Amino acid sequence: MTRRSVIAGVGSALPKRQVTNAELASQVDTTDEWIVERTGIRNRYLAGEGETTGTLATDAARAALAHAGLQAADIDLIVLATATPDQTFPSTATKVQAALGINDCIAFDVHAVCTGFLYALSVADSMVRSGSANKALVIGAETFSRILDWEDRTTCVLFGDGAGALVLSAEETESGILATKLHADGRHNDLLFVDGGPSTTQTVGKLRMKGREVFRHAVVNLADVLNEVLTDAGLTAADVDWVVPHQANARILDATARKLGLPAEKVVVTVDRHANTSAASVPLALDTAVKDGRIKRGDLIVLEAMGGGFTWGAAALRY
Repeated sequence: MTRRSVIAGVGSALPKRQVTNAELASQVDTTDEWIVERTGIRNRYLAGEGETTGTLATDAARAALAHAGLQAADIDLIVLATATPDQTFPSTATKVQAALGINDCIAFDVHAVCTGFLYALSVADSMVRSGSANKALVIGAETFSRILDWEDRTTCVLFGDGAGALVLSAEETESGILATKLHADGRHNDLLFVDGGPSTTQTVGKLRMKGREVFRHAVVNLADVLNEVLTDAGLTAADVDWVVPHQANARILDATARKLGLPAEKVVVTVDRHANTSAASVPLALDTAVKDGRIKRGDLIVLEAMGGGFTWGAAALRY
C-alpha cells in the first residue's frame, strides 16, 4: 500500500443571484441563441452585495467537510485557487481559515487562473503524500463578474461566479490521486489576460481574450495533457469512467472528447448552468456529478483544465 490523497468529501457554493441569457440580453447587445450556439451556456450566477470569493469558498468548504463527516479542526492544510482574491494580501485562504474557526494550519492561495484548481490539487497532494499534512481542503473560488467588461459582449456572457471544494485525506491505499500533470507557457499572455495589476496600472483591470486563438490552443493542450496523465498513471482512455473538465465552452468539451476518442456521455458538463467559473469550475462540476449519483466510489476520473498564462493540467484519480 502507498500513502495517497483520497477524496473524503466534496462541496460547492453559488451566489444567490441567477442570471439567464434572456436577462443578460436585456442589458448587453446579445441574444440567448447567440450565446447558446457559440458556448452552450444558458445560465450563470453572479455575486451580489456581501458575497465574495472568500464567502463562497467558505460555504463550499463547509459543504465538503459535512460530506466528509469531518470537523474544521481536523484540517491542517488549506490551498485555495483563485484569480479574484478578496484582497491583494493576505491570502483568501487565511480568510477561509478564520471563518471556519481554525486557529492554526497551513493556508495559502494558488494563482493559475482556470487551471488553478489543478495546480492547488497537485500541491496539496504532494504535501499529503510527503506527510506535511493529513487532512487538506482544496478549494477553487472566483468572482469573475468583478473583473468583466460588461460592454464587451464577447467575454461578459462567458463567465459566472462560484466555488467548489474537496477534502483530501491521507490513507494507505492504491486508490485516491494517481497522477497529476501541470504545464505553463507564458508566451501566450496576450491571448487571455487582465489589463491591470498593483505593480503596473495600480488597478484591478478587466478581462481581455482572443477567443478563437484560445479555443485552438485549448483543444490541443487538453487532449495532450489528458493522454500524459493517463500514461503516468498506467492507464488508457478506455479505463476512464468520467472526465470532469474545466467548463469553459461546450465546443471545447466536445472537441476534446472527440480528439481522445471518448464518448460524450462520459464527460461531465455543467457549463450550461454555471458558465465559466474559472478555478471553481472543475470542483463545481465534480460536486454536481457526485451529488447527483453519476460519479460513484471506485470510478476512475480524470480532471482537466486550461487557463490564462497559458496554464494547463490534468489529474487522474480513483474516487
